[in-house]
Formats: sequence, C-alpha cells, structure tokens
Amino acid sequence: MSRSSLFITALTLGAALAAPAFADSATIASVKQQAPQRTTLTGDWGGLRTRLQADGITVRGDYVSESFAVADGGLRSGAAYTQQVRAGLDFDMGRIAGWSGAKLHLTLNDRRGKGLSSDYVGNRLPIQEAYGGQYTRLSELSYEQDFSGGDVNLRLGYFAMGNDLGGVAAGCTFVNAAFCAHPLSMSGDSNWYNYPNARWGGALRVRARRDLLVRTGVFQVNPALGQEGKAFKPFAGDTRGAVLPLEVEYTPGQSPGDHALPGSYKLGLYYDTADATRTPGPDPVDSRIGYYALMSQTVWRATDSRRSLAVIGAVTANPRTAAQITRWYMAGLVQTGTFSGRDQDVLGLGVVHAQLNPRLRDALIGAGPGAPDAPPAGETVVEASYAVQIQPWLVVKPDVQYVIHPGAFSNRNIDDALALGVQVKAQF
Repeated sequence: MSRSSLFITALTLGAALAAPAFADSATIASVKQQAPQRTTLTGDWGGLRTRLQADGITVRGDYVSESFAVADGGLRSGAAYTQQVRAGLDFDMGRIAGWSGAKLHLTLNDRRGKGLSSDYVGNRLPIQEAYGGQYTRLSELSYEQDFSGGDVNLRLGYFAMGNDLGGVAAGCTFVNAAFCAHPLSMSGDSNWYNYPNARWGGALRVRARRDLLVRTGVFQVNPALGQEGKAFKPFAGDTRGAVLPLEVEYTPGQSPGDHALPGSYKLGLYYDTADATRTPGPDPVDSRIGYYALMSQTVWRATDSRRSLAVIGAVTANPRTAAQITRWYMAGLVQTGTFSGRDQDVLGLGVVHAQLNPRLRDALIGAGPGAPDAPPAGETVVEASYAVQIQPWLVVKPDVQYVIHPGAFSNRNIDDALALGVQVKAQF
C-alpha cells in the first residue's frame, strides 16, 4: 500500500479511536435498530462504530478498483489498473453541540494506477471512471445546514460542485466516466468540476414543493487547485472567476403516498465568468455558458420483489464559441434484480456520444501527417455491465466497452477499440 493510502487509513482509524464515547444506551440502541447489519468490510469495530454514530460521528471509507485490457483496436494492446481509496468523517453537530440541522464533512481521496484510455486506447471518454488526478488530496471540508425541516439546505466550504448538481446517479451503474455521473461536456467546456476536485463555493437547495427542487450556487474558478502541489493547499491564490449554476428537478414518485413510479427530471444551465480561448482560437472570450437536461425514470417495478427497470438519459448543449464538445447524448437501461435469487444484482446497457465542435473539426481537416482526411463528428462508447452483489459491502462488476472513433478528439486515425475489464467496490 502506498504511503498516501496508509495515511488515509490511519486518519480514519485515528479519528475513530480519539472520538468520545459518551452516548447513553438508549441512543446507541436506536442507532443499532436503524442501521443495517454488516454493511461494511470492517463491521462495527466491537460496537465502537455504533457508539460513534450515536455521538454524532459517522466514519466513511471505500475502495474502488478498475482493471481493464484492450482486446482489440486502440493504440496498442495492454492492460491498466487504477484504484481510488476514500476516507471521510461526517459530524452531526446537532448531537455533538446542539446545532440543529448542522453537519460538518471532511473527505480525503487517493488515486493510483494507470489509465487505459490515456495509455492504450487514446480516446476522450475515459474507460475507467476512477482514473484522473493520481495523488492524495483534500476533497471536501464543508459545513451543511438544514432549514425548515430540510426543505432548505445550504452547503458552504471546499467541495465539488458536482456533489449537488448536474448528475445522474444511476449512471454509475456503468464504469466509463462518460456515464458516471456527469456529462463530460460540463467540465470539458467550462470550469465546472466534479469529485474528487474541490473548490470554494456555496450550494443552495430549496424544495419548492414535495416533488420540485431548485438548486443554485456560486463556485470558485481556480486552476491552481487542480495541481498535485496544491492538493492540501485550499487557499492557494489563483481565482479567475466563478461558475454560477441553476437547476430545477422534478421528482415524481419519490414522496410518501405517491403512486407513480419514481423518476428524476433535471433542467439546468451554468454560466462561467472566467476568460477562455475562442474556438478554435487564439482570441479570448470573457465567459461561457452551457445547458443540460438529465433524466432517470423507473418504467417497471415488481410488486413482490426489489426488481425494477429504469431508463436514464442526458443531453447537453454548448455554443460553438468556446467549446470542445458542442453536443452530448447519453441513454441507458438499468435492470435491478436479474435472475432468481439475484434481486440486488444490476445489469446496465448504455450508449454515449460526444460531438466534436464543428469549428474544431473543420480546422483539423488535413492538419498533418497521420491525421484523418475527414475527422469523425465525435466519439461514441457502447457499454454493458453486470454488477454482482457479493456481500452488502462488496460489488464485483464485469464490464465490456466498445469505443467508436477513439481518435476523434486527438485528430488521429485510431481503430475502434474493444475493452474488457472488471470494477470492484468495497465499503470499509
């Protein structure tokens, strides 16, 4: 295990051992009754974990690995392994200090390994979701406050804006980062940032009615904080603007008493005030904007089991003025519960397409030796995955991905690629 991974593990265990254990037996019994049994690899630590939760301290830890190989096509044959280890603490300040509705969050993240897309395939849409930023970093230090019984939520501090906005959670049925969980056109065409990247900001969520949520916020643009040398220097100075998002989500079937099948429909836009380079350059523009529509809808659910079938989708649009990806299309089917006795297994089949800005495509035609005569319009990935729930804390997911036009964004003639692999997820 690397030194940084040992550091995260030591932090988690050290915080647990140093935390108070002063909750009364009635509170501990209540927590035990609410919490599912043995949902983590390390269990309840002889009752310590339950006592910590009763005192208001939740200890989090998880591991993800993604091992993939190129079966055909791409730049060259080969295999790549990448992993992510995450550790965190959540402090319920209502229990700890009597601050009703208040929570503090601390998260550290460590990534190691190689990328199949970067080293062997040469495509834009990362085959391994857990690859990128291969070092240890501070990923969250934030304060969260509920008002009006949770109808209004405010989060302030250092965290990823994608934690609260622009995601399709069911997209993480898949392994490719293009599905899980945000369209890459957001971060590729602006200073939008997703986990494990963090910046200073504030996020506001308001429940306008029981099936309607409104989200907004303001988030720092600071490229320096994406550097390894600034991984634990959140106050590094290089602020260049702000990202201002607005999102409305309709959630039918998710409130008590609703008879509709559960769904989520999001419409959003974001405005980036930082300067950027005009496409294809070299003149600058003083701002950028993007639009998105996301959905997840259960279309069938068994009455006698947890089995269900859901449809997911995403569409984004970015003006040609200063964008690499001008259109983004994603669609998928997610089947929860597959064979007899496998009600927690999940089968996914999806396709995603990223459209290269036509201005860039026109500029790349005949750009140099090895470049295609007519660059493709974009890159497409088709993916099939099957998540096997081995234990409540352990999921093993065999995965197949086929990448069409992997050289579209690098202006290279690269054969379509077939990638085979497996993802492993474990909760500590």
